[in-house]
Amino acid sequence: MVDGKVNYDDVIPNNVAISDSRKLQRAIKEWHPKFMKWWWERGPESYQHNDVYLRTAITVDASGWATYAYVRMPEYKWGIFLAPKKTETIHFGDRQGQETWESVPGEHRNDLRRLIVTQADTEPGSVEQQQLLGHSAPSLYDMRNLFQVNVEEGRHLWAMVYLLMQYFGRDGREESEGLLIRNSGDADTPRILTTFNEPIVDWLDFFCFAMFTDRDGKYQLGALAESAFAPLARTTQFMLTEEAFHLFVGETGVGRTIRRTAQLMKETPNEDVTTVDAIPLDIVQKYINYWYSVSLDLFGSEDSSNAANFFGASLKGRFGESNRKKYPDPLCRDTAYSIECLDENGRKTTTEIPMRRAMNAVLRDTYIEDTYRALRRWNKVFEKEDIQYRLQLPSDRFNRKIGLHAAHQADVEGNFLTAEEWEKRKDEWLPTPEDKAYVKTCMVPVREPGKFANWITPPYRGVSGKPIDFEYVRL
Repeated sequence: MVDGKVNYDDVIPNNVAISDSRKLQRAIKEWHPKFMKWWWERGPESYQHNDVYLRTAITVDASGWATYAYVRMPEYKWGIFLAPKKTETIHFGDRQGQETWESVPGEHRNDLRRLIVTQADTEPGSVEQQQLLGHSAPSLYDMRNLFQVNVEEGRHLWAMVYLLMQYFGRDGREESEGLLIRNSGDADTPRILTTFNEPIVDWLDFFCFAMFTDRDGKYQLGALAESAFAPLARTTQFMLTEEAFHLFVGETGVGRTIRRTAQLMKETPNEDVTTVDAIPLDIVQKYINYWYSVSLDLFGSEDSSNAANFFGASLKGRFGESNRKKYPDPLCRDTAYSIECLDENGRKTTTEIPMRRAMNAVLRDTYIEDTYRALRRWNKVFEKEDIQYRLQLPSDRFNRKIGLHAAHQADVEGNFLTAEEWEKRKDEWLPTPEDKAYVKTCMVPVREPGKFANWITPPYRGVSGKPIDFEYVRL
């Protein structure tokens, strides 16, 4: 407190000089209590008063950007940080070679606002989806990781709201209000993107969401980190620092799940693993099929005029756009991108899309390559445990609701299915109510430090040098 007033440089650690802008301080003063109300109502249920061993961003310095300590989540210092400022020129699109922008060009105001709001809306959406998971956490280690992801999604929301408040005036303040009004899964005011309205009811959902959906976030943030609008680029560059942990939670969470199942398969070779409360590998595969396919929809249509406009205006590039070995053409005016799809008769065909219009597909395909690398790491678990089973990613034509592949149903190998065949066979590939009900029976909470539910193995190491049996959440 300073002279009886809130010092927002203390409450909201930042490197954007909040204290120098009365206008920004007024906007934050109005929004902050609304955010806290949202957090209490829609954040992690039942654990707001507990001390959690969390990391908090305190600087953009790579050698000391975060501190670890016990924190009660409502007292977490959310922070607004932009990556270090660089003097550089725009390196893609029609503005290539010009200086990057420190303010919003009038002709791009609506498009930039749309990009920021859509990204911002995902952050509170995921917190709402995961609200009840603390009740069934398989260990204190996993509970702590869930809460770390949640508070960092909250910080990412603050980062996006800063951009709206600082650069978009009244429109930005109104959009910031809307981010707290929409609610995941709500019939009247749902989140903007469908995937963030899907229920997350168990920890296998959560791990797959962090693995696949947060990985989409990595690539969307990476594309925005190339933006000619420097404040957006610098904001998303720093967000990627934290996003890497979310992917770690997802990938290792699924890996620990399948490792435990593989171990129990070896220990009880003549029994159904459900008799020992493990999650069968075919159910894990169904969860992968589901979350991978709905996450692919987040990239939007493969043929998109909006994507072309964003690239041409230098608002959103490709992931790693400045790597000219990977992307030798920074303009993409006269080239095309090939996509394999199904024609009107359900036969496999290849369509050519002008490169700028195919930017969503370019980003999606880079995501797919990255996801396959993680899949190979999972399958090494089976090699080490001498189990013949292998997990797979379904075709990108499977279970799609958006884009070129939404026109037809396909099986996991990408083969055409009639609507009748799909209805008859979809339970082979997607979680059924019975699958979900069984997984829910495995979600027995474990509250003793160093102990884990039977369906998952302990991690190889603890958090920030702490032992696995550390008291990560004080209950």
